[in-house]
Amino acid sequence: MNPDARFLTSHPAHFIALGFGSGLAPKAPGTFGTLAALPLFWLLVQAGLDRTALLLIIAAGFALGIWACTVTGKNLGIPDHGSIVWDEIVAMWLVLAFTPANWLGWLAAFGLFRFFDILKPWPIRFFDARLKNGFGVMFDDLLAAAYALLLIKGWQWLA
Repeated sequence: MNPDARFLTSHPAHFIALGFGSGLAPKAPGTFGTLAALPLFWLLVQAGLDRTALLLIIAAGFALGIWACTVTGKNLGIPDHGSIVWDEIVAMWLVLAFTPANWLGWLAAFGLFRFFDILKPWPIRFFDARLKNGFGVMFDDLLAAAYALLLIKGWQWLA
């Protein structure tokens, strides 16, 4: 089943898991979900939230994602359907929370996160294959975020 606008709005979990509609993109929905994370994170920063508050929101978003992705995956009949992009949004927020707030930093964060999310190097692929339902959907993107952050912080340290 390919979700549509009716599916998106039929349950709050679907609206969240499908990234407020960004997951309905016909091609590369994960990339569109990651792109959707950028203005959403910018709004959080503009609200004057410090890093601690941002991390609390990210943790709450992770917990919310476990529920939303579980419900949506069950209703779609595929636990990690490509249109489920809340995992990309929350993981990208984590990367952005520790990335320099400039266009180059955000571009690097976007590119590195997408690279690791698509490539799924060890142990991401290991956990992606073994962990199911909402937790599994959310967790592998958290690992991709960790890889991206390691490279960003390594470059910062070298510079």
